[in-house]
Amino acid sequence: MNLHDTPHTPAYEHNGQPVSRAAFYAVACNPQRSVAVEACAGAGKTWMLVSRIVRALLAGAQPQEILAITFTRKAAGEMRTRLDEWLTAFAQASPEELHADLTMRGVPPHIATEQQAALGTLYQTVLAVGRPVQIRTFHSWFAALLRTAPLSVLQALGLPAHYNLLEDDAEAVRQVWRRFHDAVVADPQARADFGALVAEHGRWQTAKALTAALNKRIEFTLADDAGVVAASVPPFGAQFPAFAGLDQPQDWVSTPACHAVLLPAAQALGQAKAVTFAAKGSELEQAVTAQDWPGVVNALLTQKGEPRKFSDKIVGLALVRSAQAAVQEVEAAQMQHQAWLYQHRMARLTRLLIAEFSALKRENGWVDMNDVERAAQVMLSSGVLSGWVQEKLDARIRHLLIDEFQDTNPLQWQSLHAWLSGYVGSGGGQGAPSVFIVGDPKQSIYRFRRAEPQVFRAAQTFVREGLGGDLLSCDHTRRNALSVIEVTNSVMSTARDAGEYPVFRTHTTESTEPGAVLALPQISRDDAADGDAGERDPLAWRDSLTTPRILPEETLRTRECRQAAHWLAGRIAAGVHPRDIMVLSRRRERLGVMEEELRQRHIATQQPEKADLADAPEVQDLIALLDVLVSPAHDLSLARALKSPLFGATDADLVALALLRRQPQHIGRSWYELLQLSPADLLGEPPEIPESPTAEAADTAPADAPADPLPAVLRAAGLTLTRYKVWVDTLPPHDALHTIYHDADVLARFAAAAPVPLRGVVLANLRALLSAAMGLEGGRYLTPYALVRAFKQGGIRAPVTADADAVRLLTIHGAKGLEAELVLMLDTDGSPPKTETMGLLVDWPGESQVPVKLIFLASEANPPPCAIDTLTADQTERSREELNALYVAMTRAKDTLVISSVQPARAVTGSAWQRIEPLAQAAPFALPADPFTDGDTDTAHAIPADDALPPFFLPDLPYAPVLSAPPAPAERDANSDDGEGDETSAVPIEQASLESRIGQAMHWLLETWQARTVQAAESEMGSAADTGFEPQRLQQAARRFELNAEHVAQAATRARCILQGAGAWAWDSALLDWHSNEVELTYNNRSLRMDRLVRRIAPPALAGWWVLDYKSAATPESQPALVAQLRKYRSALQAAYPGEPIYAAFLTGDGGQIMVDELL
Repeated sequence: MNLHDTPHTPAYEHNGQPVSRAAFYAVACNPQRSVAVEACAGAGKTWMLVSRIVRALLAGAQPQEILAITFTRKAAGEMRTRLDEWLTAFAQASPEELHADLTMRGVPPHIATEQQAALGTLYQTVLAVGRPVQIRTFHSWFAALLRTAPLSVLQALGLPAHYNLLEDDAEAVRQVWRRFHDAVVADPQARADFGALVAEHGRWQTAKALTAALNKRIEFTLADDAGVVAASVPPFGAQFPAFAGLDQPQDWVSTPACHAVLLPAAQALGQAKAVTFAAKGSELEQAVTAQDWPGVVNALLTQKGEPRKFSDKIVGLALVRSAQAAVQEVEAAQMQHQAWLYQHRMARLTRLLIAEFSALKRENGWVDMNDVERAAQVMLSSGVLSGWVQEKLDARIRHLLIDEFQDTNPLQWQSLHAWLSGYVGSGGGQGAPSVFIVGDPKQSIYRFRRAEPQVFRAAQTFVREGLGGDLLSCDHTRRNALSVIEVTNSVMSTARDAGEYPVFRTHTTESTEPGAVLALPQISRDDAADGDAGERDPLAWRDSLTTPRILPEETLRTRECRQAAHWLAGRIAAGVHPRDIMVLSRRRERLGVMEEELRQRHIATQQPEKADLADAPEVQDLIALLDVLVSPAHDLSLARALKSPLFGATDADLVALALLRRQPQHIGRSWYELLQLSPADLLGEPPEIPESPTAEAADTAPADAPADPLPAVLRAAGLTLTRYKVWVDTLPPHDALHTIYHDADVLARFAAAAPVPLRGVVLANLRALLSAAMGLEGGRYLTPYALVRAFKQGGIRAPVTADADAVRLLTIHGAKGLEAELVLMLDTDGSPPKTETMGLLVDWPGESQVPVKLIFLASEANPPPCAIDTLTADQTERSREELNALYVAMTRAKDTLVISSVQPARAVTGSAWQRIEPLAQAAPFALPADPFTDGDTDTAHAIPADDALPPFFLPDLPYAPVLSAPPAPAERDANSDDGEGDETSAVPIEQASLESRIGQAMHWLLETWQARTVQAAESEMGSAADTGFEPQRLQQAARRFELNAEHVAQAATRARCILQGAGAWAWDSALLDWHSNEVELTYNNRSLRMDRLVRRIAPPALAGWWVLDYKSAATPESQPALVAQLRKYRSALQAAYPGEPIYAAFLTGDGGQIMVDELL
């Protein structure tokens, strides 16, 4: 295909017929019509959806009557932001601009003239209503339905009446296995099933199969209840009637029918002139006589189960062929029998596993997302409940809009279908909402999350035939340059013509830029043995202390990433901004190598998918330090800490330490212990080492001390670690970490060691680590070990303050919905996914309420006959998803698409490289003399090395010391007057008064409730939040503060009054853009800690910072000390944010809000 031959007429269709752009948007954006839109990448799907929201508001819909559903919180947030930005822009636009905005969204010109004034005041109209447009995720909307579920529904589904929404079930999954294994041991049938699976497949493979079953527990439960699981794998007698009545197919060898078929074949082979053929005939006859089925199979079939080749000259060859066919049929029946046994064993164990998982969740008051989806489906499809639920939905929702519909799973669609089916044939009655779904099956790449593109087809049919709506398609992109879209058209059309892709329509583009599609030189495998790795004898012994391990595949990956990084460095030197570059890979590990190569060239990078704070290298260094201080025997953690900028040890220093540990007198000692020993002790027989050496003891050394075998940097590190360990052992975890930060000048050290473009990211992550130490359990209840464990477990999000001018490194799945001027695809000629084992095959058509087939499949390489059709269809879908991923990757590029690859060990049919490379141009590329030298020697890109820049310093701010004793009573009365206790107080729980402990429990419940409330806010249907505390949380409060049930109930009642009272707005995420509990601030050389600090954004008259102080007493304003303390908080915050509105208020245990302004 010649470049720039793509037609430029925009590709729009309405009900299968070409239409103009104006006609397309007149239908798509009309809120009165139900529409299903299939739109290509870059077509503006979200633009259409938000435009439809605007038109619905203009048509008189109340904001809360509009429900827009998407699949991630990020997407929902972006949708809200776009709507707000548009409404703001409309309020400031001229009449001419408003008229153009309306006609662009399908409004006829004469009506646009009438509506332009209303569009200009639409923002004001929406704000006056006081309720926002509902923009939710599927899960949040379903969770909202669950909150309205009758108790009978919860009981029928085995769900607790009072529950905690479990958005990540990883911890529950981890806990269930011990329970499950105990249940297996206690149940003879389960024990027999488990033993048979382990004997046949091994323990690890059995665990893999059960994990796969647990991950698809909803599909299994629905299919099992409908009898689909048992019917999916019929017994061999049903599949092969010829063997019906036998205990197992191999017993056929003892039947007269077998002898009538096999013995004549044995005689024919025995009379053959060839000795080998005659020997097989004799072997077959002996096996039949002895009823030795394996012998029969060996005589007639190969090890692969294929018929042996015999000479065509054999007399009676037809008898031999018939015998071979019969034996193959028996083998197929035997495979079916084994599959039937496996299906039933796995089904019984899966029922037990799901039962234990459900019991675990009930005991902990957990409800996971599978439960939420199942409950929604039950409520919306129940003949008893559907009318009641539908009536409630009709009263709330007049317009339903769903974005990225290709990511919908069958259960989600069945829930929607059950609700919307009530309007079929009603002609769109008064209560019927308008429906707008938009998506692109070509971008369906989430089957591993249960998304099924066939659901989109079912929904299109329903909208057209059930709701009398319209089908639209848009194959016109606003994103890609001509070269990119032309290569995309060529690649996908070729796949379609080859039968690999079901439907692909030629795309057009709005862009007139030529763009480029380039290919970097492919990394040859012949060069993998070059260098040191190739010169070593692979069988030679390698000293792991001095010689790194180098694997050929790792070398090839590094070479590819190094070449790609070098090329990108050249592009950046030529003027391309790093933020305009996106690097994509199918596998995340390749991105780690690429990140390191770019860092060596001082190029800033981002990995947006690595959103966990613990993934940041600088954070891992600090966690390693804390780990070794808590557990001194952890040598690997110590090694990482020593090599970090905190100490600056080299590999040679660590080797010296490791060699010392090899000496006979030090075997069994940890590295940390070695760092505490004196030079004499290191060289000779060491004396007993005290368990907790002090800093003073470590400093003591005789005047005539021998030469120190420890490098100087390690000797200094040992003294420093001793001091740090004292802090960790004696101070609260956050305070110990804060002290280490100050003592080691952590921020300055790490910033100075980081490449200049990465310093902002490093500092943000380190500050976030310190804040997280305070945020976990309020910073007061964690032990140092628990803090380290919490950080290692992850789940703490990194700050979204990374360098904006950075190269983005993403997997293809993570890049969906994003774009960049230049996209570089790594690993485009990699091996295809391996054949799966120990998985589940699920066939769930979009129009079916439950799966129609569910098969436990031990091996895709040897499927039973009943699974072949289902497996073939599933593999076809997987191949299409690979092409979908390629489509997604290619269409991320606005201007330039670049492909890179390593020569595969074996030819890969249909790889991205093979599809794109013939259409691409060779990338302009000039390598230095040694193309794979360190990036610092590459001067082509004019990015300065760190040593060419001035030293990095952070300002030395006044240090707020950690108080070891409570302040004087006169300074504490503001917090101790009502008995709630002082959060900075060192008074032990057992010495605190009862009222003080109740107050502390109230504070703790409010602190720990807040984080869950913000996450759950999207899922609340009503105007009042559900502020109930689950029993487990109350029991925990009772243990922490030594309270009985009555006193804990008092604390919970006060906390609940605060959460539902006049200050309830302070937990409404729609009104806030920042919030935190237990905020510490230094003011006038004093450390102040505020119960809650939020920044309110609505309504505008109350926007600003709010300092909130929880009080059990109903009238805290009557106590001057409390008022003075609150004013001090306000003054401290005003000093930090001069010129910004600052408010301060008490939130009282009876639900009151008392503002300090009202007390003046």
